[in-house]
Amino acid sequence: MSDRVRLSFMMFLNYVIWGAWYTTISTYLMNPKTLGFTGTEAGAVFGTAALACMISPFFVGMIADRFFASEKVLGTLHLIGAVLLYSVTQVKSFGAVYAIMFIYCLCFFPTVSLTNSLTLRQIKDPGRDFPLIRVFATIGFFVIVNVIGWLEVEDKATQFLIAAGCSVAMGLYSFTLPHTPAPNKGQAITVRRVLGLDALVVFKEPSFFVFVIASILGCIPLAFYFSFTNAYLNEMHVANSAGKMSLGQFSEIFMMLLMPLIFRRITVKGILLAGLAAWCLRYLLLAYGNADSGMWMFYLAILLHGVCYDFFFVTGQLYTDQQAPPNLRAAAQGLIIFLTLGVGMFIGSMLSGGAVDYFTHTVNGVAVRDWQSFWLTSSAGAGVILLMLLFFFKSKAKVVPISV
Repeated sequence: MSDRVRLSFMMFLNYVIWGAWYTTISTYLMNPKTLGFTGTEAGAVFGTAALACMISPFFVGMIADRFFASEKVLGTLHLIGAVLLYSVTQVKSFGAVYAIMFIYCLCFFPTVSLTNSLTLRQIKDPGRDFPLIRVFATIGFFVIVNVIGWLEVEDKATQFLIAAGCSVAMGLYSFTLPHTPAPNKGQAITVRRVLGLDALVVFKEPSFFVFVIASILGCIPLAFYFSFTNAYLNEMHVANSAGKMSLGQFSEIFMMLLMPLIFRRITVKGILLAGLAAWCLRYLLLAYGNADSGMWMFYLAILLHGVCYDFFFVTGQLYTDQQAPPNLRAAAQGLIIFLTLGVGMFIGSMLSGGAVDYFTHTVNGVAVRDWQSFWLTSSAGAGVILLMLLFFFKSKAKVVPISV
């Protein structure tokens, strides 16, 4: 019980650091009173997280898994990250902000897989204990987003200072975690193993190939939402928009509990199509909602997060695990994360920033954004991916739930 409590607090702190800036960074970057970046520049900075997701599996595979104990790597990365988070508040130019955030994300995102692997190696019954520990990550994200909204610092550098303070605490706390030695110490490093190229065998199945392409494209609307929803809601004068956005995490937990029942009744294709349909609807609600009589549309768009995320991305991860040979499941998961949260989110970050600028014009020296067109375009993009999956994904497989 003591170890489970310690690991739960580790998860909580790790996601507090992430949540402190992830949903609100574009609001800070685009605020004329702070940095006044363009949409393209803000999208590029947000995209550093996706670039880091592409690189971090290699870092973990080459360094953390072979040479050093996980808790020491975790602590060191967070202490370096704290310095970088403070540094980003001291610079104003796009080049400096981009460089610091890119280096910071290279430090932070390996900690996501490190906390997962450290937990799994310290508990005796992963099927029973891991979900109960991992849920504190979602709670941490929810809590800090509400704190950021309550303090009204969504458009201020204060969010990074809060994250830096929590990063110091996490760094020091990490060194007190149960000792977890490098699992692959002494093993030879091969390019094929580090890059997960063995997992490419799963692409031989046509439906899985279509699924992977759709997953990469599906991350594009996800990036549109995470990059600019907070900035949009603030421009629409929605009070405590960060706190309201955190309702999506509650929706995610609720839908996760229902997923085993859904898996028994609906095919993978049906679940994926429902997830993409939810994305289309979510963007329509954002396009036509407002902070007065249309506020219900914003609430519904946020609460759809559970369907949008769990139906598409969680189902995809389980489908990947099911399709891959047992000895290649870890490599297949690494590959799908690289392609979705890495490649797909990076493309989405760049496109979303360009789209914001495309739908922005200047009136009397003030930038005015046509957010409705921005969200309608996003909805149309999700609709195209839905049609692609509808016509080309032929599998009638179901995900086999672990438990119900």
